[in-house]
Amino acid sequence: MIKPVAAFDRIGEENAFAVLARATDLANQGRDILNLGIGQPDFKTPAHIVEAAVKALRDGHHGYTPANGLLKTREAVCRRTLAMTGVEISPESVMIMPGGKPTMYAAIRMLGEPGVDILYPDPGFPIYRSMIEHVGARPVPVPMREENGFAFSAEETLALITPQTRLLILNSPANPTGGVTPKTEIDKLVAGLAAHPQVVIMSDEIYDVMTYDGERHTSLLSYPEIRDRLIVLNGWSKTWAMTGWRMGWSIWPDSLIGYVRKLAVNCWSCVNAPSQFAGIAAIDGPQDAVAEMLTAFDRRRRLVTDLLNALPGVSCVLPKGAFYAFPNISATGWKAKPLASALLEEAGVALIGGPDFGILGEGYIRVSCANSDDNIQAAISRVGHFLEGSKT
Repeated sequence: MIKPVAAFDRIGEENAFAVLARATDLANQGRDILNLGIGQPDFKTPAHIVEAAVKALRDGHHGYTPANGLLKTREAVCRRTLAMTGVEISPESVMIMPGGKPTMYAAIRMLGEPGVDILYPDPGFPIYRSMIEHVGARPVPVPMREENGFAFSAEETLALITPQTRLLILNSPANPTGGVTPKTEIDKLVAGLAAHPQVVIMSDEIYDVMTYDGERHTSLLSYPEIRDRLIVLNGWSKTWAMTGWRMGWSIWPDSLIGYVRKLAVNCWSCVNAPSQFAGIAAIDGPQDAVAEMLTAFDRRRRLVTDLLNALPGVSCVLPKGAFYAFPNISATGWKAKPLASALLEEAGVALIGGPDFGILGEGYIRVSCANSDDNIQAAISRVGHFLEGSKT
């Protein structure tokens, strides 16, 4: 029997894709499925972005690009970073990536090995832990607690750092919880990190524009004292509804940028040219569609929260960022994953059980607000009917 090396047995899954596949199978069988599971905007990529890619193809941009991305694309990222954070960066520190996950993989691959601790948010994006286990490092969960609004505690995070800690992964605004960590807490964390100069920070800021109720995203780029050990992950997928384009970027310290460029050469060579021209158009073009999406997500998160809080045994804090809600379902009497499975199979509603996002996710489910108001209302109504019926 052919078998890969043991490291491949340690690779996990992103169960949102498994749920999407099952939901698609059921829909193909004629079932009426409402999907509040997948984490992608339900809007089309704005037309001017699509046209930029079409024009690039017609203009003959069909060949390889540099491993770190076209200079014009990296310069666009620099302009966007300056506009969003007030921080000026060099295009030489930017990597254009085929999505956000390659940055996670690259950072964890570079810094993780047996004997090393890597801290990651829990509940959090499942690929963090999956890749940590793949490289043989020890995953150390940083709790994202409901009582903190699903923001991390600087004090709790710093207390988890040991001499073996080599990487700290942060995510705000957060998937799956919608939590936004306030600047005061980030200030405390950065101050405390001065005592741990061996720790590299990877800040996943893919939802940076998606904050509500006056909340502001604080980029870790705002702290020059950690710039020489900071990796920032970002991209086009969420902000401009470009999930299928596989377009991400990351900003690297001088000491690591050469390594990630070489990894690109060995793994994916480069990002395709038409998508990069689309990325430039997204950053430099009109932002009306982005504003419309944010208005919709703001309205929907309130709708979702209100509807969930009216269900028996369910309570939900109002998310401050991203486009997810993370309701507490522990009072329903159900475990999270069996409930999510039953809702899909019996009620036709696709949701993701909290344990798919970490060991601290039990008692919660993730609800995506990236669907229409009508579908949200219909889906949560089905959840309510199911919960009422499961009590009888």
